[in-house]
Amino acid sequence: MNAKTIVINALLILTALLTVIPLLWMLSASFMPTGQATFYPPRLLPSQPTLEHYRELFTRMKFGRTFTNSMIIAVGTTLFSLLLNSMAGYAFAKLRFGGRDRLFAALVAALVIPTQVAMLPLFLMLKSVRLINSYWGVILPSVATIFGIFLIRQFMLSIPDELLDAARIDGAGEWKIYWLIILPLARPVLVTLAIFTFMSAWNDFMWPLIVLSDDAKYTLPVAVASLVGEHVQDTELMMASSVLTVLPVLILFLALQRHYIAGIMMGSVKG
Repeated sequence: MNAKTIVINALLILTALLTVIPLLWMLSASFMPTGQATFYPPRLLPSQPTLEHYRELFTRMKFGRTFTNSMIIAVGTTLFSLLLNSMAGYAFAKLRFGGRDRLFAALVAALVIPTQVAMLPLFLMLKSVRLINSYWGVILPSVATIFGIFLIRQFMLSIPDELLDAARIDGAGEWKIYWLIILPLARPVLVTLAIFTFMSAWNDFMWPLIVLSDDAKYTLPVAVASLVGEHVQDTELMMASSVLTVLPVLILFLALQRHYIAGIMMGSVKG
């Protein structure tokens, strides 16, 4: 092993440690007795591990309901996003219709428009159909995204047209081709999109804050932010709430990272 390789590996290890250490301390602090996280010099491990902060979150602060809200919204957004984006991506990649390429180019160009620009008109549209302060009001704006369509379309360009033509010759309709051929072949990129979508929906703060007015429907990021005013000095409680927010997406990513990497690599085969 030459000196260059050693230096590169050392820098990678250092970067990984700088990333992981704050997360490990957050986890450790969530088990510390009240006030111990603010000791100087800082403690790395709790002197007497306790679950009191987690119990407080799930009993007095009703974080169980908040956790359920986040799960409903994130899972619902992910499932609908996989269905609609895969259908649109298949259409743009494999179906022939007038204006297809121009329409796709317009969609890609719209990626440069900041999301915040559309928030007010989107809010007014949802208000007109009475979806404000509802799960659907949070879910629907994210079920079909330009990024999702682009990602699926780029992957499906790599699927041979001859395979689909052979299925059509055998009498298969477009829906049957999509359901029985396209979706199984697209599993790596669908897993990639599912991870992106779930993480985005789970961690989203701004849109749920705008749409949801009932604190019984708050998601975890909104509920954690609401703790800052009343419990800003309770570091251990804040760390426990942060752990609850980070843990599901971390587990999801670690469980599906192999498929995620495969989807990213395969989706870049054709442009």
